[in-house]
Amino acid sequence: MTAVVQENNSAPWWQVILVGRNPRWTFLRIVILIIGVMLMRQFVVLPIRVDGISMLPTYKSNAVNFVNRLAYVYGKPQRGDVVAIRMAGEHIMLMKRVVGLPGETVEFRRGELFIDGEATDEPYVKLRSRWNMPPVKVGPDEFYVVGDNRSMAWADHKQGRASKSKIVGRAIL
Repeated sequence: MTAVVQENNSAPWWQVILVGRNPRWTFLRIVILIIGVMLMRQFVVLPIRVDGISMLPTYKSNAVNFVNRLAYVYGKPQRGDVVAIRMAGEHIMLMKRVVGLPGETVEFRRGELFIDGEATDEPYVKLRSRWNMPPVKVGPDEFYVVGDNRSMAWADHKQGRASKSKIVGRAIL
């Protein structure tokens, strides 16, 4: 009688967990994953840090959020969208909410938003103000943007018209 001895050519369990059964394929998958993440970061998703209280309570100061750069490739921002607006250079941006669309007239009376003379409901605004602003006509390729924290003083709040070319994308979260 002859005993048949089978050799076990499988890798140790720790190697299977760390690099898989075929290290070459694992390395290739890692390289493809890294390239994919870099391309997403470069062309699709932009991480930004919210600095300041103008978007409270929707977005807290020092929180990290992501902007979809492809959101407006085939469309335009809509009323209520939170957008990132490039101010100066590559890394300085504002995060604001679109309240006025091209061709509309935007006005604030005692903290209430009026579009073309009609009051507009803003369920996202939790901190109301007493702002008064005369009517402003939004240009054909512009959007009127303002933060959600309306309890800030008018002079401390950055708001106004932003051209479509300055809008980088829409906030994802």
